[in-house]
Amino acid sequence: MIGTLNALVDRIEAAAGTELDVADFARAHGTTEYHLRRMFSALAGMPLSEYIRRRRMTLAGAELVAGASSLLDVAVRHGYGSVEAFARAFRAVHGISPADARRDGGPLRTQPTLRFRLSVEGRSPMDVTITTAPELVLVGHAVEVPLIHEGVNPHIQQHIAGIPAEEHARLKALSDAEPAGVLAVTGDTPPDAPEGTMLTYLHGVSVQPDAEVPADLDAIRVDAGSWAVFTASGPFPETLQNLWAATATEWFPSNPWRLRPGPSIVRYLEFTGTHASCELWLAVEPA
Repeated sequence: MIGTLNALVDRIEAAAGTELDVADFARAHGTTEYHLRRMFSALAGMPLSEYIRRRRMTLAGAELVAGASSLLDVAVRHGYGSVEAFARAFRAVHGISPADARRDGGPLRTQPTLRFRLSVEGRSPMDVTITTAPELVLVGHAVEVPLIHEGVNPHIQQHIAGIPAEEHARLKALSDAEPAGVLAVTGDTPPDAPEGTMLTYLHGVSVQPDAEVPADLDAIRVDAGSWAVFTASGPFPETLQNLWAATATEWFPSNPWRLRPGPSIVRYLEFTGTHASCELWLAVEPA
């Protein structure tokens, strides 16, 4: 995967302002667009689409300062059909207009070309189980919340706090399938969604596929397939977020599995508010 990501970066540089067919590139490298975008986002710290935009605007800024081409020529060369659209993208990255950049020479924000490297030192052993599960039916109380990469998500906290104690007991009583117990389910989001993207969060349980779902509960159905189950224990939420990062930086590059579309599921084995022992369930398929 590391080699594939570096080849993708090289293709982006060679493509210049032309549209890159990420799905075709992924197929040619024996993977899927979904997995490729998820791994790029996790390792680069930004969505693939954002990296492409930053690189285009970095090169465009250099051309404008050099002054050899007209504003329209620069816009077209970097994939924009109008000066107006190019100017909006340019300002979003650099904070100034193309005209200001040409007149004053900056300041410009540079996005260096990425280069991915893998260093696995084995300092943090990962406990992982691959399990095959039938169709999952996850039922509970769902809410739309913004994606937050670091720290506690206050929107999720507020959602859970608003669920009465007796409702938590009711959900536990409904749980009759793996993964057992009350679950934190994040609905399948775009593979390279930026922070702030709205996603579905469900506080609920797993029930049998033929179970009758109460009318007042939300339900998410997930196709049968394989799951990679990672276990971790430590301070909350840092341990869980570090585990997420480690799956991308250590486990997937070193194992013959890739992500498939599906929600992520967190099963808390023990939770005190500041410390958690949990399982992270990620939908996978053979690479």
